[in-house]
Amino acid sequence: MTATALKKEMDMADIQDSQAWQKVCTKADLVAFSGIAAWLETADGPAQVAIFYLPGLRGKGDELYALDHHDPFSNANVIARGIVGDLKGAAVVASPIYKQHFRLEDGQCLEDEDVKLRTWKVEFKGDEVWVEG
Repeated sequence: MTATALKKEMDMADIQDSQAWQKVCTKADLVAFSGIAAWLETADGPAQVAIFYLPGLRGKGDELYALDHHDPFSNANVIARGIVGDLKGAAVVASPIYKQHFRLEDGQCLEDEDVKLRTWKVEFKGDEVWVEG
């Protein structure tokens, strides 16, 4: 499987609040301290999501983050290809085009307080990575 989870390979399961959790990849598809892009079906239509895997960060165990893959500054789907780092104690990704930093926890752009990427709930279910769409 490639780093980008293909739509046809996604599994979907409805949960009680009618949101859909979707399997987007497996733990083996993730790259530590880096991102991958995945396709997600949402109520508003398909979305590209950037998933970041930070194993053992700050002694908290494995951490997963999911943000929009679309960079609003360059208007390109590139966020998963950004460099992961730490600024002011927060895990961030720097867009590979114009280098704006987005906090992984909430998607907030550190250079422009008016810009914030959408975030998604993401978790491991066994060795599978599931995102709530």
